[in-house]
Amino acid sequence: MSNRIDVHHHLVPPFWAEALSRHGGDPSGWHSPAWSADSSLAFMDAQRIATAVLSLTAPSVTGWESAGRREMARRVNEFGAELVSRRPDRFGSFATLPLPDVDGALRELEYAFDVLRADGVVLLSNYAGHYLGDAAFGPLWSELDRRAAVVFIHPAKPQIPIIEDISGPIVDYPFDTTRTAVQLVLNGVVVRSSRVKIILSHAGGFVPYAAHRFAELAPAVRTNVPPAPELIEGFRSFYFDTALSSGPASLLALQNFARPGHILYGSDFPYAPASVGASFTAKLDTFDFPRDVRAAINYGSARQIFARFREAVAA
Repeated sequence: MSNRIDVHHHLVPPFWAEALSRHGGDPSGWHSPAWSADSSLAFMDAQRIATAVLSLTAPSVTGWESAGRREMARRVNEFGAELVSRRPDRFGSFATLPLPDVDGALRELEYAFDVLRADGVVLLSNYAGHYLGDAAFGPLWSELDRRAAVVFIHPAKPQIPIIEDISGPIVDYPFDTTRTAVQLVLNGVVVRSSRVKIILSHAGGFVPYAAHRFAELAPAVRTNVPPAPELIEGFRSFYFDTALSSGPASLLALQNFARPGHILYGSDFPYAPASVGASFTAKLDTFDFPRDVRAAINYGSARQIFARFREAVAA
């Protein structure tokens, strides 16, 4: 029976992929894979995924300038909304925002939620080296909190050179997710925006493994952060997807750290090739989870945080 809900599944709009090379390309050294809605559906069927919440990956629309960035974000969001309208049983969508343009992001957020009925928003871990806990993004977090939004944080290339022959997604991406998560906690964003449900990609990078290090060291060097136990609860407030992160050691750390109901299934298709996605799904399926925990990861937790799935169950 197909019952998984995939919260880390990418669309690749052809007009975006075609224009990307003229707008800086992908600085991480990755490439845009061949993709279609049908290829997503075929992968989903093979992995028993009932519904995928689609998102645009890094570098998103950061290579476009001013009005062009807003226009591309709108085109991407309308493209995703059209896919959802055709197959609401199989697809949901995270809206792309034209950050670091906060004013444009607020306008696009309003349109995406109120007109397109997006399921949440996707944010990159950093925009030109500014991480999501930066005060400049305060108005956006306030509006996301007002709407009790779901926010999916996808890593981007940090502002450092990639290691020769090791493209960014291999090691730099989990590092950058960790950087933005730590800043969100230490700068108090997760406390001030407590109604927002924040999903961290790839099991949160190094957060489950190193959260106690961050929480113990920060109060020793900063006077404006709460004590370690409160910081730990801030880190545990995140949701974590399993994309590319369901090896046994990773799952053991994640299971021991995450709050109940805070682990969600993710595949990273199509940027993770189908064979890689299938391999990590198989690892997830063979890990020794209690039955209720496995059900929560596959679909139960997503049903709790996304209105689309709560309403479907109620119907």
